[in-house]
Amino acid sequence: MHPAPLRVDVGICTFRRPALEQTLHSLAIMAVPELVSMRIIIADNDTEPSARPLVEAMRATVPFEILYLHCPAANISIARNACLDNSDGDFLAFIDDDETASKFWLVNLLAVAEATGADAVLGPVVAEYEIDAPEWMRRGDFHSTAPVWVAGRIRTGYTCNALLRTGSHSLAGRRFKLALGKSGGEDTDYFTNMHRAGGRIDFAADAIVHEPVPPLRARFSWLTRRRYRMGQTHGRLLAANGTAGHRLQQVVLAGAKLGFCALATIACAPFPIPRNRYALRAVLHSGVVAGLAGVREIHQYGQLGTTAS
Repeated sequence: MHPAPLRVDVGICTFRRPALEQTLHSLAIMAVPELVSMRIIIADNDTEPSARPLVEAMRATVPFEILYLHCPAANISIARNACLDNSDGDFLAFIDDDETASKFWLVNLLAVAEATGADAVLGPVVAEYEIDAPEWMRRGDFHSTAPVWVAGRIRTGYTCNALLRTGSHSLAGRRFKLALGKSGGEDTDYFTNMHRAGGRIDFAADAIVHEPVPPLRARFSWLTRRRYRMGQTHGRLLAANGTAGHRLQQVVLAGAKLGFCALATIACAPFPIPRNRYALRAVLHSGVVAGLAGVREIHQYGQLGTTAS
């Protein structure tokens, strides 16, 4: 008796991005393991179903079933939840609508999931810079994404390159928060609470996706806004998981880190890469303080050029 095929859905949330065509093309030529049945779910987060014509045109060249969903509007959590609600696979992978998958992306994600039994597996996002991006940014690689380990464990994650085991107890009924669907940080919240519920997150170092860095993002100001929002999300999660005394302790700790990074920024003034890295860390910690204090998170989604990142 032959074993039943493993069913994998690949979710793509999109908002007015022509680059979706390159994403779909990369999935079309990607290697798929034997006995794996794959389907693509596209969740269009625009007010109008603007991605539908592109999706319909791509059906003839993509060798997998494509499920198109119009799930308005301009709130990324609505789109992410639509992928969750419409997935009937054993696994659900996420990739952004401006990324391209490497040939063995899915093979490597599934291999780590099988070897470790992890509830979620993350892969690296490798940034691709244009020639006119600042040299310090290209050399320091400020845009690539990889998980952070704390005491040997990954405690949170991201949806720009992830695989979820849909039957996991830690994921049962879990959804992305609509309140974070315009600010971002909804994926950090999702994975953090999954981990707190006992879920295991692992890493597939060879499950690479590539992400271009357009001129709009190749700016220190863009990195600053992103780091501040990341800090806000982290601070809010810390505040939700402790007493008033714990929050005060975390404010003091984040303030101390902010002060150290500010001094390090000054000390490294002649050296662009460490200077900017410390400056962005200072911004991150200022965001943590703001999040602990309950400052409302800034909006990033629902504007052309800022979504699904």
